[in-house]
Amino acid sequence: MDIVGQTIIVVGGSSGMGLEVARAALAKGAEVVIVGRSQQRLAQAVEELSGKHVRTIAADVTSEEEVSRIFESVGRFDHLFVSAASNLTYQPIRELDMEAARKTIDAKLVAALLLAKYAARTINAHGSITFISGIAAERPMPAGYLVGAVNGALFSLVYGLTVALAPVRVNAVSPGWIDTPIWDANSALAANKSATFAQMAQRLPAGRIGQPADIAHAALFLMENEFTTGTVLPVDGGHRLI
Repeated sequence: MDIVGQTIIVVGGSSGMGLEVARAALAKGAEVVIVGRSQQRLAQAVEELSGKHVRTIAADVTSEEEVSRIFESVGRFDHLFVSAASNLTYQPIRELDMEAARKTIDAKLVAALLLAKYAARTINAHGSITFISGIAAERPMPAGYLVGAVNGALFSLVYGLTVALAPVRVNAVSPGWIDTPIWDANSALAANKSATFAQMAQRLPAGRIGQPADIAHAALFLMENEFTTGTVLPVDGGHRLI
């Protein structure tokens, strides 16, 4: 399948992996709709992408009303890519803040359910839905059990939606360590970023940390390959094997 002229909705497309997916889709001639919470960051993304063939919608995808509005605004479309990953909770289990935990579940799992519910009403039959899961589902850190559990739930959601929404294809990309702005937004992570990345790069079979372009390449493959569905595609440099 060629995505030239097709409409692609990128949720979480104002930065990081989502922004790179939007860039790659535009380069292939697609029409792109970027969805994000911040109107300011959306405007910056449009400026970075030169604004041609791209428009934005500011919305909170944990709100059913706002998710409904997204798809009403867009109308018929071809592909949905979901990379929203805000409010991720990393805490020792004995100190778990349940309000924070619910925000993590809402941000990755409830939002995915809502997006699938309303996407199913207007997506074209040849289209696809791709979620971002993550290495934490298979290799969680000690304080990352919740993120791992939610990512693992997305694996199962992909399998179920593949059957429920056929012939629409449903897949997920499962990234390893990717150099995105989320590392710089956390002061504790940013302080040791270079050393941490260097250590991980030495351990990974691929010999380096991933880049957003690696995820974009995988995402476009899943959009364009009409015989790939019900798949969780690891793009982790071999992280799950070490």
